[in-house]
Amino acid sequence: MKHLDHPTRILFFTGKGGVGKTTMACATAVQRADQGKRVLLVSTDPASNLHDVLATRIGYEPTPIVGVPGLFAMNIDPAESARAYRERMVEPYRGLLPDAAVASMEEQFSGSCTLEIAAFDEFSRLLGDESATADYDHVIFDTAPTGHTLRLLTLPSAWSGFMETNTTGTSCLGPLAGLQSQQKLYQQSVSTLSDAEKTTLVLVTRPDASALNEAARTSTELRQLGVANQQLIVNGLFVASDHNDQLAIAMEQRSASVLESMPDTLANLPRTDVALTAGNVLGIELLRMIGTASESDSSASQETAPATSELPGLDALIPELEASGHGVILAMGKGGVGKTTVAGSIAVALADRGYDVHLSTTDPAAHVKATLAAESMPHLTVSRIDPVQETAEYTAEVMQTAGADLDEGGRALLEEDLRSPCTEEIAVFRAFARAVAEGTDKFVVLDTAPTGHTILLLDSALAYHREVTRQSQQMPDSVQNLLPRLRDPEFTRVMIVTLPEATPVHEATQLQNDLRRAEIEPFAWVVNQSLAPLVVTDPILKQRQQSEQPFIREVRDELAARLAVIPMLAEPPVGISSLRQITAQAVANR
Repeated sequence: MKHLDHPTRILFFTGKGGVGKTTMACATAVQRADQGKRVLLVSTDPASNLHDVLATRIGYEPTPIVGVPGLFAMNIDPAESARAYRERMVEPYRGLLPDAAVASMEEQFSGSCTLEIAAFDEFSRLLGDESATADYDHVIFDTAPTGHTLRLLTLPSAWSGFMETNTTGTSCLGPLAGLQSQQKLYQQSVSTLSDAEKTTLVLVTRPDASALNEAARTSTELRQLGVANQQLIVNGLFVASDHNDQLAIAMEQRSASVLESMPDTLANLPRTDVALTAGNVLGIELLRMIGTASESDSSASQETAPATSELPGLDALIPELEASGHGVILAMGKGGVGKTTVAGSIAVALADRGYDVHLSTTDPAAHVKATLAAESMPHLTVSRIDPVQETAEYTAEVMQTAGADLDEGGRALLEEDLRSPCTEEIAVFRAFARAVAEGTDKFVVLDTAPTGHTILLLDSALAYHREVTRQSQQMPDSVQNLLPRLRDPEFTRVMIVTLPEATPVHEATQLQNDLRRAEIEPFAWVVNQSLAPLVVTDPILKQRQQSEQPFIREVRDELAARLAVIPMLAEPPVGISSLRQITAQAVANR
């Protein structure tokens, strides 16, 4: 791997969920320790699986790794740090403010921004204070701070009294407010990150358009902040070995095509290609072979794949979804799992049955909208929620109201805060709310939805508003009815979309927990891009098919009230015909 040719002391691995950050970080740590170096590997993932990958139980202090002299690993728990941080910020107001106001504050500190900043707080102790890691030749982090967090922490305004005296209702000003005491440590951490002699940022991606675009965006953001020493790992590159397996050939061609059109931001970086493995990379010996010419594919489980009849397709959910004749269907999940595909397939199936359906998508390429609109399918209307436009309108509104009376420094901080992903979520939420109201007399299918945190944030804000004004009857009907509609299982059906892999399933589990915290019970889980229902002959695909089984069983037996499995498709599903085939796919493979 190229980042091991002349490695810096500190290496950060970053990328979207499921691309293999932890595997690449662990492989790097093992290979450097094998070369006689003392290495500390650190994970800030609340659902860290370092102990599975390294076959050693990892704690919150440096733990020696069995079989690898010189290698130590530790987990740091940003979730617990965020909880303690939240309590420090809210506790002084208990008993002084109404309960609804305290609940609103607690929810403000429950979002991803608080977790992100708490994680930075944790690893800054290792990154900014060199004496804390003086015994190690390398410190390797399998998670990196986002560009948004770093920009916030480098703004001089963030350390002024503005934080304590202004409440704008936006997403990250509150979470950042208690960090002034850490200013010097954070500044040293940011300085270390941008020092190319000390730090390398390794962007991990897969040969997939959405993952590459995310890596390019991250690369650009961090480069603008001075973190310019970057390298790229393309993980999971597939080359077919059985040329009679048409799916294998299609997957190889798709990967090659995506890499040919790689964003220039990434194309100019030093790059390492890592072959797709047959199964999960667990254990020291497999980590030693990652990125080498002798990389092995013998890691797959030998479990028997479940019978196809045990894995219902998306078609199995349609009768129950259509029973009410109207309502809202939400496809929820992390980016890249196939929410747009699931939403589009359900919308086409319902329209085929004669129901009026409004499909609303945030698909940035708008392939579904363009194709469907061109074909003018009866009973189906399609619209696109443009996150950029919605966010721009929301940002302008906040700057004209909350930012009107701020000084230059305060406005700079507010502008930066409004670049947060949380802001986009809130802005899109407004468009989402408009669409939900249509579900009283037709089907509304959306491929994007607010997280449980956003729903609770709205709920607590409305509760605070009612507590202060005592005039809740003056709220518009659409706002007053939104939360009851989302929480009504007869009106709203939530589909959690995931992939049959560890990280996507764990992230979807957290999403389900957040929704339940917001009193929303998911209707079904959809496992997308699965090999399990298919007949494959390529050795790698056959072994990966087997490795999916623990995750499918976990979803089926422990997590989902209902399960649907969508097979891996040879070509991306674009257009009515392709989307229609997905709800017929299970029938075709039985």
